[in-house]
Amino acid sequence: MRTVRFSDRLAQANDFAMAVEDQGQGKPIVLVHAFPLDHRVWQWQVRDLSARFRVLAPDLRGFGRSMVTSGIVTMEQMADDLASMLDALGVKEPIVLGGLSMGGYVAFQFVRRHRQRLAGLILCDTRATADSEEARENRLRTAERILNEGTSFLADQMLPRLCCERTFRHQPEVVEKLRTMIVESPPEGVAAAARGMACRSDATDLLGQIDCPTLVLVGQFDAISPPEEMEQMARAMPKASFVIVPDAGHMAPLEQGQFVNQAIQDFLSRL
Repeated sequence: MRTVRFSDRLAQANDFAMAVEDQGQGKPIVLVHAFPLDHRVWQWQVRDLSARFRVLAPDLRGFGRSMVTSGIVTMEQMADDLASMLDALGVKEPIVLGGLSMGGYVAFQFVRRHRQRLAGLILCDTRATADSEEARENRLRTAERILNEGTSFLADQMLPRLCCERTFRHQPEVVEKLRTMIVESPPEGVAAAARGMACRSDATDLLGQIDCPTLVLVGQFDAISPPEEMEQMARAMPKASFVIVPDAGHMAPLEQGQFVNQAIQDFLSRL
């Protein structure tokens, strides 16, 4: 891991420290993690893709080893953080941006705000729609509970929906890795991101305007962003290809790393 620093407009501070895994050389690939995790959810992709590409896997604001901002951190702020990270690292070439779940929400905002920096897009186990009123209220309640109790309860609550049954049976180490990431996530950062997701804008109107090559990946048994919903999203995008990841839930890159890596490499070879 390395740390990059840049001016932090949100906190009006002189600098913000963002941790990022930076491996390999070549075309830059930026992989953005899910809630409430960190860069390690992309570990198989960093390991394999870095043989041919420069792979950047940051810890978003408030997660992993990056600095924590309390209150609310919006998806727009996270997208701007990525752009500032690229500037700090001297990355001028257009990137391929991959987002998993919440990382996909950030990716949509990156498209809105920094479209000129994109060569391609990878959307994994995510959705374009905003939260329903019920989901929004639930996120806000969860944020308050996190601040009061920490993140351990969140692991028990989320894990059954993050991984498919096969992963629980045959890859318990994946489940434990996710549990570790959740428990280690700073409560203030997790709560701030939960509030940010609750107020995120609907990106459905954006889909038809995304004119860069896009790979849409979804786990076969994803209960949070089901394959049917993600296929519909892909159909609305002019240059999207759609791939179902067999024997995976909502954490396809970690549950089925080899399959996801091959799908991403096939996609990148066409750019």
